[in-house]
Amino acid sequence: MENILEVKDLNISFHTFSGEVQAIRGVNFELKKGETLAIVGESGSGKSVTTKAIMRLLPPQNSEIKSGEILFDGKDLAHLSEKKMQKVRGKDISLIFQDPMTSLNPTIKVGKQIMEPIIKHQNASKSEAKKRTLELLSMVGIPNPEQRFEQYPHQFSGGMRQRVVIAIALACNPKVLIADEPTTALDVTIQAQILELMKELQKKIDTSIIFITHDLGVVANVADRVAVMYAGKIVEIGTVDEIFYNPQHPYTWGLISSMPSLDSTEEELYAIPGTPPNLLHPPVGDAFAPRNEYAMQIDLEEQPPMFKVSDTHYAATWLLHPDAPKVEPPAAVAKRMKQFQAGQEGQ
Repeated sequence: MENILEVKDLNISFHTFSGEVQAIRGVNFELKKGETLAIVGESGSGKSVTTKAIMRLLPPQNSEIKSGEILFDGKDLAHLSEKKMQKVRGKDISLIFQDPMTSLNPTIKVGKQIMEPIIKHQNASKSEAKKRTLELLSMVGIPNPEQRFEQYPHQFSGGMRQRVVIAIALACNPKVLIADEPTTALDVTIQAQILELMKELQKKIDTSIIFITHDLGVVANVADRVAVMYAGKIVEIGTVDEIFYNPQHPYTWGLISSMPSLDSTEEELYAIPGTPPNLLHPPVGDAFAPRNEYAMQIDLEEQPPMFKVSDTHYAATWLLHPDAPKVEPPAAVAKRMKQFQAGQEGQ
């Protein structure tokens, strides 16, 4: 499949009173046409910073793209002028934020907010934009679109507001849709509805999706490929089956082990020990080493390269070096893998 977006050796820093925070450190990935790529990791791992850099929405006063390329449609977005980026944002690449209430203007009717990108990017008349808006409201599952068109965001529930935000993001049939934890602010039952809606819409409009989440359980149902981020780096990337059935990085093992399960008999849920490193002073070796019970001396001295597991699966861990001792994933990982497989077979 053809790549629609490529991120190459991206390095991003934030300049603070304490010094330079190296938030993104050499990130590489590509997004293929029509696929969903999930980026997972703990808070602070760099997921949202990476995607906001693609949209060029990082604060200009204290953030800096130090090096790297963001290639889209033959253009390097990392070095595009703001004027040219305005033609890309909302038209070719759209973003769904976490909290629908802060994404919508409370003083403007919902219909007008959906119409705005259609008029701006597609030079549509007001009547054409209204017709398209009513279609979008219906498409995202909002009943009585004519009536809802005239209402304000406070008249919608949280789930319905998120549907409106999705309608705005899809207004111009973007080639890439970035969903930044779009279900975090919603309750569990509404989360499932929104995720199902996104899968249906992707088939209808044939867009590529970057799905940001800290919840591996969500990933299993929506993604084609998964990139695992830690401390500003991608530490493992592969198809969803490879990440769940054959995870290679100890951090991925930790994330899978910490997934809650309905049939779990453990009294306590597993948690990865320790905390992520301070990126004001990034570690010399593997950033995960202080939290990794399988860490070797080399982990403290040198960053591991991306080792190839298969044509689609790579992981940055010294455990994949030919001279490294053979280490099996923890029992909790094997258990979660079986549960995941049973869940997939039961669908």
